[in-house]
Amino acid sequence: MIAWCLSLISGAWAQQTNEQLAAYYFDHGEFAQASQLYEGLYKQTTNKYYYQRLLATYMELGEYRDAIRLVERRQKGFPKELTLMVDEGQVYLRQKQEKKALKAFDKAIESIGSDLQPVPDLAQAFISAGRYGYAARTYLTARSKTRNRTLYFNELVGVYQLMGDYEAMTGEYFDLLDNNPGMIRSVQVSMQKALLEAPDRRLADGVRRALVARVQEHPGNKTYLEMMIWYSLQQNDFRFALEQAEAVDIRFPDMGGDQVMRVAQIAYNNDALDVAGDAYRYMQRKGADSPHYFESRVGELEVEFARVNNNYTLDSKDLASLRARYLAAFDELGKNERTIPLLRHYASLMAYHGGDAQAAVSALDDVLEIPRLKPQIRDEVKLELADLLLFAGQTWDASLLYMQVEKANKNDLLGAQAKYRNARLSYYNHDFEWANSQLKVLRSSTSKLVANDAMELSLLISDNMEDDSTYGMLELFADADLMLYRNLLDSAWAGYDAIQRAVLSHPLFDEILMRKAQIRMKQARYTEADSLLQRLIEFYPYDITADDALMLRAELNEERLGNTDVARQCYEKLLLDYPTSLYTDRARKRYNALKTK
Repeated sequence: MIAWCLSLISGAWAQQTNEQLAAYYFDHGEFAQASQLYEGLYKQTTNKYYYQRLLATYMELGEYRDAIRLVERRQKGFPKELTLMVDEGQVYLRQKQEKKALKAFDKAIESIGSDLQPVPDLAQAFISAGRYGYAARTYLTARSKTRNRTLYFNELVGVYQLMGDYEAMTGEYFDLLDNNPGMIRSVQVSMQKALLEAPDRRLADGVRRALVARVQEHPGNKTYLEMMIWYSLQQNDFRFALEQAEAVDIRFPDMGGDQVMRVAQIAYNNDALDVAGDAYRYMQRKGADSPHYFESRVGELEVEFARVNNNYTLDSKDLASLRARYLAAFDELGKNERTIPLLRHYASLMAYHGGDAQAAVSALDDVLEIPRLKPQIRDEVKLELADLLLFAGQTWDASLLYMQVEKANKNDLLGAQAKYRNARLSYYNHDFEWANSQLKVLRSSTSKLVANDAMELSLLISDNMEDDSTYGMLELFADADLMLYRNLLDSAWAGYDAIQRAVLSHPLFDEILMRKAQIRMKQARYTEADSLLQRLIEFYPYDITADDALMLRAELNEERLGNTDVARQCYEKLLLDYPTSLYTDRARKRYNALKTK
């Protein structure tokens, strides 16, 4: 008994040793030695791993007759192992016997029965062999045998994607929706992932063709119309998305314009303001009794406000017209919790574009008087009110409000913003040491934006306090900055000019170029602004304003001057030369978008 156990242990030990040695030879390309060892191992057991390794060694050695015999012997022992026919075909392909190979592949497909257990392995074998068409046929044959039209849906989608047959891939998605419209969200998620991973436009174009064909074939199918809207939004084709949403609203009035409102909001978020405005006006034409009327009235004015904010200039006629529309909206909709966004935007419009600080303050006061106002909104409005008071020159009242908001929000973003703005006000008032002490605390703020603003202003103060013990130039610069904040552009320009005339060189000169560029942009003198920013980048590449200037110049050339080549160069320079800049993520997105145009 003991002898028998020892011989069993010895045999197992020998098999393990031979397996390790065979693997070593195989991995090092010594296939003759590996073949001998795997032949011995396979005789001892019909382990599939040994079979696959032995077949691979025969193929590498060009021993195709032995390979075919090996496959045939295994087929006799395992007739349900359909992948063996793929192996047989692979051997024939190595011998350039295409017809025999295809015959073996076809036989594998024909052998699929009602038992689906071999199907996944067979399809994977075809995929491993690079025969994607046969993999697709494997799944489709299984569907036919079971009469289940959605069987192996995900697997077929993956195979079609590998094949680059995007219309077939899209057809799979739509066939699934035909059988189960409730799967539309899941389909959209899967298609969005595929679109993002696609290496080129072929998938997107295939989706569009398939969608157009389905909509034309089934014009009353709401699911396909929704998919067309979704696809158009994915491609940023907001105008076409709106056209489809209106078509859905006309054909399916019970939906109440939900799709139109969705397109409006997404278009607005992506600065497609013309489309968003048209969508909101479409909804308004449905009448005051329609469920989205209030939302569309507010939405349209938000679009107009965004349009004003995107442009630095607004003539008096357009301003008067927009003001009248806001006032009409307040008369119709009231001043309440739902119109708070309108009141806040109206205040900004009046103060910063209309020069009517009193009307702006009155609008924000109306917000603060709304019953049961949420504390967060109350403090946000107080912060905006403090900004308006500073804009109007009431620095003491502004400081009190900043302190109130900071005290009420000590450990959150709003409190940090209030603290920063109060420190900036102290800078305007020439209280540089106190301002700098507050800014140094804010440099460790959890908000990256507040921390960055605090760092820039702190460095501005620190650098110029050291270089000028009387603070003379810094005081002139702070005065000019306040004029710029209050939109007194000519006075601000004169202040910056005074510094440049007073000294031949000063650490403030890069900051002055930046401020002057901002003034010219507010005056819509974009070419002059671009020239100023270019000088800053060329002469002060190592100063703190350099990355700000690059980003501003890039956006100026892209959005105002139409010089996409210059914009792309600026984005690229920012990414390469200033990798730690706050703007890197934004610059990378814009750079990639311009590269594809």
